[in-house]
Amino acid sequence: MEEYRYKIRHLEETKKECGRLKTLGKRIVFTNGCFDILHPGHTRYLCAARELGDYLVVAVNSDRSVRAIKGPKRPVLAEEVRAELLAALSFVDSIFIFDDDDPLKIIQHLLPDILVKGGDWEEQDIIGADVVKEAGGVVKRIPFVTGFSTTNLIQEILTLFS
Repeated sequence: MEEYRYKIRHLEETKKECGRLKTLGKRIVFTNGCFDILHPGHTRYLCAARELGDYLVVAVNSDRSVRAIKGPKRPVLAEEVRAELLAALSFVDSIFIFDDDDPLKIIQHLLPDILVKGGDWEEQDIIGADVVKEAGGVVKRIPFVTGFSTTNLIQEILTLFS
């Protein structure tokens, strides 16, 4: 029933697996985010990210870092729950939770072949883009899926109960 939970790893385990795959010529794709209240915008984005390479690593913001980014009422779902939901997706290969406010140290540590962010990010604003490009990798922006937003979902739910 929970065979997908093996995908939730520590950073060092992820780095080791990425290194092994790189020696086999596989392309490592990396992205990060809060992924609070998983919705079709998230799943379409992650599926498109996986199609860019051979192995998709997703770094999930810890509860503490989500609060720092989104405010004291977020996240709605705890970090372990968000990681488990992502692990259940067939196109996500590895997940780990990180506690920094941004993923720069992780990107420097993993040096993915492809760094992915949503199309709502300008490339010059993507944290770690310079690191990935200097290492010979590429940065890809996936078009933003309109009509899906965690913030909007929360507002719709609150409206239902007010």
